[in-house]
Amino acid sequence: MKQPLSIVPKDTPYEPRCFQMVSTGKSPWIIAVSLWLLVIAVSASAMFVPWQQSISGLGQVIIFSPMERPQNIEAQIPGRIVSWSVRDGETVQKGQLVAELTDLDPKFLDPNQAARLGDQRKALFARKEAAKNRLKALTAQYANLKRSQQAAVPSAGERAKQASNRISQAEQALIATKQNAVTADLNLKRMDDLFNKGLRSKRDLELAQFEAARAKTEVERAVAAVEIARRDETVAGLDQNKVIADTEAAMSNVAATMAQVQETIESIASDIYKLDVEIGNLTNRVAQRKVMAPCSGRIVKLLKVGAGSTVDAGSVLAVIAPSTQDLAVELLISDNDAPLVSVGRPVRLQFAGWPALQFAGWPSIAVGTFGGRVAVIDAVDNGKNNYRVIVKPDWQAIKARKDEPWPKAEFLRPGAEASGWIMLDTVSLGFELWRQFNAFPPTVKPEDLGLRHSEGKESLSDIKRKSK
Repeated sequence: MKQPLSIVPKDTPYEPRCFQMVSTGKSPWIIAVSLWLLVIAVSASAMFVPWQQSISGLGQVIIFSPMERPQNIEAQIPGRIVSWSVRDGETVQKGQLVAELTDLDPKFLDPNQAARLGDQRKALFARKEAAKNRLKALTAQYANLKRSQQAAVPSAGERAKQASNRISQAEQALIATKQNAVTADLNLKRMDDLFNKGLRSKRDLELAQFEAARAKTEVERAVAAVEIARRDETVAGLDQNKVIADTEAAMSNVAATMAQVQETIESIASDIYKLDVEIGNLTNRVAQRKVMAPCSGRIVKLLKVGAGSTVDAGSVLAVIAPSTQDLAVELLISDNDAPLVSVGRPVRLQFAGWPALQFAGWPSIAVGTFGGRVAVIDAVDNGKNNYRVIVKPDWQAIKARKDEPWPKAEFLRPGAEASGWIMLDTVSLGFELWRQFNAFPPTVKPEDLGLRHSEGKESLSDIKRKSK
C-alpha cells in the first residue's frame, strides 16, 4: 500500500531525503583538523629528528688474507694417480698426504737412479782427492826446486867471482913475468958486453941467453893464463845463467803441471756440483710424487678421481678451503657513491641466511646486523663503473662489547651474499627527505674528503676566476 505523499509548504526549502540520510555531524571536521595538525607536527619534528645517511652495496663474504683463501691442489709433475688418501669434505692438516703419483718422465723411471748417482758422486770425490794429492806433491816439488835455485845460483855466482879473481892473479903474474923478461934482457946485454971484453966466459953468456929466452916463454905463458882466466870467467857467467834458466824452466814446468791439476780439480768440482743438482732434482722429484696439503683446511672437491688417471704438471687435483677466521666482505658501490667513502667508515652488514631487520637511518635500532669498518677501496673500477669496497669486522666495537662478533667461518662461508650500508654523516630527517625528493647526493664533510675548508674555498675561487 503506497504511503501518502507529505505536503510541504511552498516557502520551505526542499532537501532530498538521500541528503538527509547521509548527513554528517561535526566529528569529520575534528578528524581533518587533527590530521592536519599531525602532519604539521610531523613536518616540524622532521626538522630535528636525526637521520643517518648511508650508501648501500651488495657483495659477498671473502677471506681477506690471500694466503688463506680457497686454493687449488695441483700436480707438480706429470704422472699417474696411484691412490687417494682423502675424500670430499674431509678435514686435513698441513703436510698431510692427499694423493700419490707415479712419474711418467722417462728420465726418472729407473728405480735405482739415486743409488747410481750416489756411486758417481763417490767416484768423482775419489778423483778429486787424487788430484789434490798430486797437487800437494807438485807443490812440494816446486818448493824443492825453489830451494835448489836459491842454492845453485849463488854457487854459480861464487864460481864467476873465482874466475874473476884468477884473471887478476894471472894479470899480476903476467906483469911479474914481463918484468923478469926485461931483467933477463938487460942481464943478457951486460953479459954480451963482458964476454966481448973477455971478462966473462962463454958459459956465462949462454946462461944469460937461456934466462932471457925462459923469461920470454914465461911471459907468453902468463899471457895465455890471463886469456884462459878470462874465458873461465865467461864460462862461469854462462854457467850461472844456465843454472838460473834450468831452474826457472823446471819450476815453470812444475807450475804448468800444477795449473793443469788445479784445472782438473775445478772440473771435477763442477761435475760434482752438477751431479748434486741432479741428485737434488731427483730427490725433489721423488718428493713431488706425493701430493701434500699446502695448508690446514677442508677438502672441497676432488677433481681427478680413480687410480690410474694420468695428469699433467699443473693439473688441478682438488680444491681446499683453508681453516681461517680472517673474514671480510667485498661490496660493490657505484661511481657516484665512491667519492663519499673513505677508509675507516663504519658499515652495517646483513648476511644471507641470518634474519635481520635493518633501519638505514637509525642503525642503533637495527636487529640482526653486524658492524664493520671500510678497510680497502679499489683505485680503479671493475669495468662496469662499480668500485669494490672491502669491509673488515669492527674489532674495537666488538672488544668493547658494543657490537656482536661476526659468525664463525664454519657458518659464514666465503661466497655467501652480503648486503652492506656504509654510514655517512648524520643529518635531520627533513633534510634527508628534501635531498631524496630533489635527487641530491648525500653530504659529507670536507675533511672526510681529504680537504680543509680553506682549500675548498680557494679551489672554488680559482675555478670561478678561470671560468671568467
